[in-house]
Amino acid sequence: MKKVLIIEDEQAISMVLKAYLQRDGFEIFQHYEGIGAIDVFEEKKPDLVLLDVMLPGKDGWHILKEIRQKNACPVIMLTALGDVDYRLSGFKSGADDYISKPFIAEEVVARVHAVLRRSASSSSTNTANIRQYGNLRADFSSYTIQLNGEEISLTPRDLSLFLFLAKNPNQIFTRDQLIDQVWGMDYDGSDRAVDLAIKRIRKALEKWPAAEGEIKTLRGMGYQLSVSEN
Repeated sequence: MKKVLIIEDEQAISMVLKAYLQRDGFEIFQHYEGIGAIDVFEEKKPDLVLLDVMLPGKDGWHILKEIRQKNACPVIMLTALGDVDYRLSGFKSGADDYISKPFIAEEVVARVHAVLRRSASSSSTNTANIRQYGNLRADFSSYTIQLNGEEISLTPRDLSLFLFLAKNPNQIFTRDQLIDQVWGMDYDGSDRAVDLAIKRIRKALEKWPAAEGEIKTLRGMGYQLSVSEN
């Protein structure tokens, strides 16, 4: 049974989401403020978090940042702020999806299933081989990347994006192609999410020498993982 942690200060909303998710077979944990949210996260070890942005004590952006410092658990942001800039802030911070209030509970449940499906599909990539690009090791069977022997922590979506590029080195992909491959055909957000994901990956791999490999931006064409294959 998959576990979902709902961090939402409006108890009525939290209870509705709990009822709908339980009906679909999820085990639900609830927390109603920013303070103590990380403690609950670490104790319950959920498979996915529904995280409100406007919380008393500590807002959702700070909680998302703390989660990302610990692991790559999928996070869906919930907020009444519908402005596109807030959506981009969410993706830039490592959110896996973003739902604006008011929402229909069935839509949230569908998004939860979709995010978990993408995460499971990505982690079950069964190409049992390893690519070594200099000091960077991409293991498609264990779904990990290591640099200088240390595992690099990325969100599930960012990891999926990099491994897709690593599996297809020196090939150019447009934003639309990357969205189809990594975000899925049902994604209806901005293609700038790709740019933000690439930016986060580059930062995570900033110690990887460009002579061994780098993600290149080809203006007007797309992105490419440029490597010297030995």
